[in-house]
Parts: sequence; C-alpha cells; structure tokens
Amino acid sequence: MVLDKNEANVQVRHRKKYKVTTNSNHKQPVFKNLVERRFDIDQPDQVYAADITYVWFQEGWLYLAVVIDLCTRKVVGCSMSARMKAQLFCDALQMAIWRRQPKIGLINHSDRGSQFASKAFKRLLNDHGIEGT
Repeated sequence: MVLDKNEANVQVRHRKKYKVTTNSNHKQPVFKNLVERRFDIDQPDQVYAADITYVWFQEGWLYLAVVIDLCTRKVVGCSMSARMKAQLFCDALQMAIWRRQPKIGLINHSDRGSQFASKAFKRLLNDHGIEGT
C-alpha cells in the first residue's frame, strides 16, 4: 500500500539559511598560528582544537562549543548556550582542563573569531599555562 504525503502525515522541512559563527572582523589581537595545519599529534594533551557550531532545536538555535584532543580525536570539553559569547568557549575549555589536567605548555588551536580573542579567554589560557594559536 502506497500512501501519499498527506495520508502519511509527512511534512517537508526547509533548510535554514547558513548561520555564520566566526567573526574574524574584530579589533582584538589574535594568536600566532603555532599548529600550521600539523594535526597529527603523537601524545595526548599536547594540542587541543576548538570550534563553535550551532544546532537547531524547536525552541531555537543553541550554540555548541567543542574542544577535542588532536591526538585521540576525542571530545575533552563542551558547552552549550543560547548566546554565542566568549563564556561559551571558556566553559568548554574549563571542562577540558578540569577533566584532563593538562600540563603547562598545552597548545589550544582555534579560529580567529572574537570569542577566541576575548580577554576572558586569554585570561583562562594564561591562568593555566596554555598557549593560544
């Protein structure tokens, strides 16, 4: 038996427009790129990579910040928020620090968005001996 879309109660969902999550057009200083696309790391807790994306829920957009260890490729920290502020990523990195207890000299690689160039983020890196890139 073949049902048409109305009988099957199926609805078409239109894709949402692309939502920009990186604002590289800011006046804050950015870090030098220490990783330079060398993403094959041989020991855990040497280099973390971080980014922010978004997920659509019925209530609206939620932003998701994720920190992964480039050696193990595992998520070591994450945070969600309805607002894309610097605190979103600071919370994700704080979770990674709390969970993994990395040694001084860890490199955190991210894009050049304003969240990653914020004073709060730089203070968090400095407080834990992490190099931004």
